[in-house]
Amino acid sequence: MSRVGQRDTDIELLLRQALWRRGLRYRKNVKLIGTPDLAIKTRRLVVFVDSCFWHGCRFHCRRPKSNILFWKSKIERNRRRDVRVTRYYRRRGWTVLRFWEHVLRQDLDGCVRRVVHATRQHSRLRPQH
Repeated sequence: MSRVGQRDTDIELLLRQALWRRGLRYRKNVKLIGTPDLAIKTRRLVVFVDSCFWHGCRFHCRRPKSNILFWKSKIERNRRRDVRVTRYYRRRGWTVLRFWEHVLRQDLDGCVRRVVHATRQHSRLRPQH
């Protein structure tokens, strides 16, 4: 498990490449609370890509058969942290998008549309100077 990459996973790359092709510019793995996978600070938007295993997807998470208590606790901590981080940003007026790994694989275009829509929504909400 120590060799499992935290950054540039295949699902992150899928999303990033699709967004780049649509002309959306972002920063990756930004040093913000919770280390979002993508961030557009000018639009106050953070995007998290949650893997089914590490974030405990109720449909696809297959916990290892050994060390059951450790894995149950680890995944629950991850899920609680996800809730805290999402709450943190929303209370500060940021838009938070979270995509499950399986959703990205099934409907990449839909996920890209949600990100693009969120960037456009925020630009309409900002007062013009």
